[in-house]
Amino acid sequence: MDTAKSKWITVCTQEDMVPYLGVCALVGNEQVAVFLVDEQFYAISNYDPFSRANVLSRGLVGDLKGELVVASPIYKQHFSLATGACLEDDSIHLAVYPVRMQDGLIQVSSESVAESKAA
Repeated sequence: MDTAKSKWITVCTQEDMVPYLGVCALVGNEQVAVFLVDEQFYAISNYDPFSRANVLSRGLVGDLKGELVVASPIYKQHFSLATGACLEDDSIHLAVYPVRMQDGLIQVSSESVAESKAA
């Protein structure tokens, strides 16, 4: 990722994060779901393309066939926290965002992984 193009947005503090529970944050014009799982941060689009609602931050985190996923709270599709891929429909991929912790603040890049690869 080109850090000169990317902007880091502070979304919360480390203390605000509860393991395995999502936090919704506005990053630019996009709602992003941020998760803390086993001391690792993940950020994916909050938009569930099946229900057409911004709800993934309220989904259940778990392991499905060795893949760390969040299950949509509406129709229960599973999305990889690492890649954004839908496990039930391989044609669906959510945006995935780099996340970092800087001085106790959780920051999400304004540029998704797919955008940074295309640049």
